[in-house]
Amino acid sequence: MITTKPHAPSRVAALLAVAATALVVGAVPASAADDRVVTRVSAGDRAAALAHWTPERMRQWVGDDSLPPAEKIGREWEGSIPAGVGRLFFTAEPGVDESCTATVVPSSSRDVALTAGHCVNGGLDRFDNPIKIVNVVFVPGYDHGKAPHGVFPVRAFAWSRTYSGPMSGTDDDAVIALDPVEGHHVADVAGTQDVSLERPLSPVDTTMLGYPVSRAAGGEALFSCARPATLEVNSVTTTWNTDCDLAGGSSGGPWLRDFDPATGRGTIFSVTSRGTMTEDGVTTDLSGAALTDPVRALYERAGEL
Repeated sequence: MITTKPHAPSRVAALLAVAATALVVGAVPASAADDRVVTRVSAGDRAAALAHWTPERMRQWVGDDSLPPAEKIGREWEGSIPAGVGRLFFTAEPGVDESCTATVVPSSSRDVALTAGHCVNGGLDRFDNPIKIVNVVFVPGYDHGKAPHGVFPVRAFAWSRTYSGPMSGTDDDAVIALDPVEGHHVADVAGTQDVSLERPLSPVDTTMLGYPVSRAAGGEALFSCARPATLEVNSVTTTWNTDCDLAGGSSGGPWLRDFDPATGRGTIFSVTSRGTMTEDGVTTDLSGAALTDPVRALYERAGEL
């Protein structure tokens, strides 16, 4: 059996799979006419998130035999982590620790990263109770337990109102706003990847990056695929698709065109959204939502968060 689902880490996939709509407790729209759903995190909750994610907790998946098999196409990244790419940690209540991937992008605040919507939008469980996402921190440059640029608490996150939740592949994008650490903005210490809202010609040579929580490294290492991405348009979604096999945890990872390995920089045109997986947890392909005008508006206002 093969199923397609949000490409979140394996332990929360069952919760996300039953979600039918997007609902996060504490979402505070900036105005009645706002086209975003914004969640702001209190100072106390940001401090709790930093206390929760100890180095030991970040490494909790290493050696877990229940994780999906190691990738065959994706390879562990060699050398310095590309600019702005890092691991996003969070807890899906009632207490399931998870991780995704995110990338620092240019913004007026120098505090913004881009990820997948379902990494911060928990939707509803089978009993229609909201799955609240808490303890959200971002670690740019994460590498086998090392946090070379620091651990950044997330002060706010947002997605477009056109994103209907984890079961949707449309506009599965989110922005996260980070607190500076010791007075340093994340863009200044970790660098950024450019973002293009213009759709490239299909197919496009693509470098996909992510932190898969598989047996290969348990999320501890950045992995990559260099594959062509093809645009697929149907009556429901417009997505980019590849045969990259990065496991859950790679959600939110950047899809980069014109990537230069020498500089570690390229241009983001999508992020990992969904994966097709066998019943053994093997990923057979990935898709990323095509960036749309609502996502453009979300990104252009991200510096306000």
